[in-house]
Amino acid sequence: MDPFLGEIRLCAFSFAPRGWAFCNGALLPVRQNQALFALLGITYGGDGVNTFGLPDLRGRTAVSAGSSQLTGTNYTQGAQLGTETVTLTSAQVPSHSHLLQVSTSAGTSATIGAAVNIPATSSVTAPAVPEATYGDASSNLTAMSSRMCQLSGGNQPHANVQASLVLNYIIATQGIFPSRN
Repeated sequence: MDPFLGEIRLCAFSFAPRGWAFCNGALLPVRQNQALFALLGITYGGDGVNTFGLPDLRGRTAVSAGSSQLTGTNYTQGAQLGTETVTLTSAQVPSHSHLLQVSTSAGTSATIGAAVNIPATSSVTAPAVPEATYGDASSNLTAMSSRMCQLSGGNQPHANVQASLVLNYIIATQGIFPSRN
């Protein structure tokens, strides 16, 4: 069966057969590819006078043009979406809390550390008037260890690519000119 001009297929081999080209964003001359240009226009690049672009599906997943039934997002033909890596912000992390573990055992050290009992009164409940126990370096209060309230994470991007199998997308540069319904 002859392909439609502009039809895109996946192939498991490493070359584009005669009458096909890789979907790699290449610019083709309008003059030698007028029928294909009539279908694609400059949707995928080019100046529309001398050149036009083929779709570039390298490292991309194809998505159908139109509005999503789930979100209502409109996907315009030729638009490139997404990114291969992403760095999350604190607004994108699920809300969570951190526990403070305390003990009613007698304190063993006056220095705050990762797993040390700090001397306290006989009760660990809050007094009627809270005592100023910890402060910054300019006060005469005990400085809290920097290990107690450290930032975590490295603010580095992580991979945002779904599990994939790499194949080649090819587009028909010769074939039957499709008629509209």
